[in-house]
Amino acid sequence: MPLCNNSSGNLAVAVALLFAGAIYICFSSRLISNPISDLQHNNTLRRIKFPVDELEAALDKTAAGNNKTVIIAMVNKAYVEEDGGGGRTMLDLFLESFWLGEGTLPLLDHLMVVAADQTAYDRCRFRRLHCYKMETKGVDLEGEKVYMSDDFIEMMWRRTRLLLDVLRRGYHILFTDTDVMWLRSPFSRLSNNGSLDMQISVDSGVGGHLINTGFYHVRSNNRTISLFQKWYDMRLNSTGMKEQDVLKKLLESGYFHQLGLSVGFLNTTYFSGFCQDSSDMGAVTTVHANCCRHIPAKVFDLTLVLRDWKRYKASHVNTKWSPHVKCWGSWNDTHYTPKL
Repeated sequence: MPLCNNSSGNLAVAVALLFAGAIYICFSSRLISNPISDLQHNNTLRRIKFPVDELEAALDKTAAGNNKTVIIAMVNKAYVEEDGGGGRTMLDLFLESFWLGEGTLPLLDHLMVVAADQTAYDRCRFRRLHCYKMETKGVDLEGEKVYMSDDFIEMMWRRTRLLLDVLRRGYHILFTDTDVMWLRSPFSRLSNNGSLDMQISVDSGVGGHLINTGFYHVRSNNRTISLFQKWYDMRLNSTGMKEQDVLKKLLESGYFHQLGLSVGFLNTTYFSGFCQDSSDMGAVTTVHANCCRHIPAKVFDLTLVLRDWKRYKASHVNTKWSPHVKCWGSWNDTHYTPKL
């Protein structure tokens, strides 16, 4: 009898150990099979549970069904209000491009518009978009911020800080300025196999990589979070420099290589701009009003871009884009007064 009782006890212990082992294997396998634990998608910070604040709620809705990828654009009052002549706004043109583009309309479901002031936020809500009002304590970001003004530089750094926060929360970002016309879905032209941490537009494909932070895709992982943190921290020692120039400095210094961060540069044949037009309307994906100083010039010339695009869609005849006369002349417009 004692032998029998001892055997029963041993059996019970063995069963308990097997059960505990099964639970351990079950939970361990979940962690191992999670793609964000792979080196390619490594991001231990993504496991931090963020409170469901307004930003998290907006991101969660925007990224639904899109593999935690959000399209982010930023606007302020100057981008959502007419000049007074009843014309279209920058936001009007931006959204119209999604309607006119090929395969772009469904992407509006994954667009989060970041508003820098209450007027922009109200206009965003009126259009029933995914909206988030950025914290701007101590800074007035309401009026037009002319290129390279102090307020322009400050707004760009506030934007960088927000995007760092989004990456920390585990979301991949496709950032776009609102002066970028979406004529085709860019996702078909972006590398989506995880081999590139960042893919960024350029002003020109000639003479090095003249990067432009008005359009780029960045994956959320430890490498990109470290990059954005370093990038944002460098504002303290970069007085008078816009964030784009600081990022270019980091690229040229070898910091990307130091992080093991892979970067791709978007071909201007597909990701066109006023600095260097794409010559192939049959391939162009986006058109950016870069190399342009102020909003009225951008609105005028982008209106012509959409007109050219509609003509191409009707005929499928490849033609040259209308000259960007207003933007070219904006640099000599010394009497221009920014919108308040």
